[in-house]
Amino acid sequence: MEYFADLHVHIGTAKNRPVKITASRQLTIKNIFNACLTMKGIDIIGIVDCASPPVIDEIKELIKKGELKELKGGGLSYREKITVILGAEIETSEDAGAAHVVAFFPYFQQMCEFSMAMASHITNIYLSSQRAHLNAYQLLDIVNGLGGKLIPAHIFTPFKSFYGNCYDRLYHAFKEKYDQISAVELGLSSDTDFADTIGELSSKTFLSNSDAHSIEKIAREYNRLSLKAPDFENLFDALIANGNNDNYVVANYGIDPRLGKYHRTRCLKCGYIAEEKPPVLECPCCHSKDIVPGVLDRITIISDYKHPVHPAGRPPYIYQIPLEFIPGLGKKSLKKLIDVFGSEMNVLQFAEEQELANVVGETIARKIILSRQGLLHLKAGGGGHYGKIIM
Repeated sequence: MEYFADLHVHIGTAKNRPVKITASRQLTIKNIFNACLTMKGIDIIGIVDCASPPVIDEIKELIKKGELKELKGGGLSYREKITVILGAEIETSEDAGAAHVVAFFPYFQQMCEFSMAMASHITNIYLSSQRAHLNAYQLLDIVNGLGGKLIPAHIFTPFKSFYGNCYDRLYHAFKEKYDQISAVELGLSSDTDFADTIGELSSKTFLSNSDAHSIEKIAREYNRLSLKAPDFENLFDALIANGNNDNYVVANYGIDPRLGKYHRTRCLKCGYIAEEKPPVLECPCCHSKDIVPGVLDRITIISDYKHPVHPAGRPPYIYQIPLEFIPGLGKKSLKKLIDVFGSEMNVLQFAEEQELANVVGETIARKIILSRQGLLHLKAGGGGHYGKIIM
């Protein structure tokens, strides 16, 4: 069967305590589950703050109540409708800076043990995405020893990522353990075409996840998977196999990289976002070198090929603009669409243009279809500012 999976969603609060400081307080475990069921159409959700003790306590309570049940193949089933994959985002200490990774574990007890293990390496284990006094090479041994899997997160962003600010090659982080990394997360400002200009990534499966810091951002990027069963074992078999057996990634869905917050270089002095041919390492307007380098600009520097070289079996990357980006589509209209079609996924993927027009009018319906076809005009974002749809 096929399933939609978003494997990078944060929690804002648990047990009335902050967990991810930059995340919305509305991002609670129950609100995430409810959003997946009633709005988003996500079947497998990866929650990446599960090493935080308050989150562990809430999960334990839900297990005792019978609302969460451990699956034999790993993961937790919420009311037999959603599979929950337990993850923990950790900031590693590399020689050249910091990078984010997500450690995933199949069973609740393993996550509890990981939390206890990391408490001696992190100043405040109660908060998520905290700096560990470990590098990725060292962390991988801890995760493997507990039966988990490690995935490098948003690998190209200019802050706290392996390619963005630490290494020219991911191999340098993991050395002889490089083959133990089966997949990498691309991030909002890149896509498969960009990543496949780097030769060492040809052996890695690509994931497109939301890194959601609010309910609305869940499933702005996601993955379509063909799995024998929606559990941890089959999910990670799909990431290792990359299309070679019954478990595989069918497609990655993500926003056009130009809509991402870090696609092009942005000047911190005058605010100009580069439109010139990459790489841009100095502001073309005021000539300041105080910039936030763009993902496209960085990839241009470190790439092996001018054009992407896709390995056999690489799934397609399908551009899909989240409904919140569609000009003129407000919250009331969005609610109408979800009420009629059941989920954002159905609106984005399956609803016909006339069906959409019957609910929100021809103009907005046409915009949704054009976004599905990748035909909207876009202005690139950069330096922490999202790109825009130009009408």
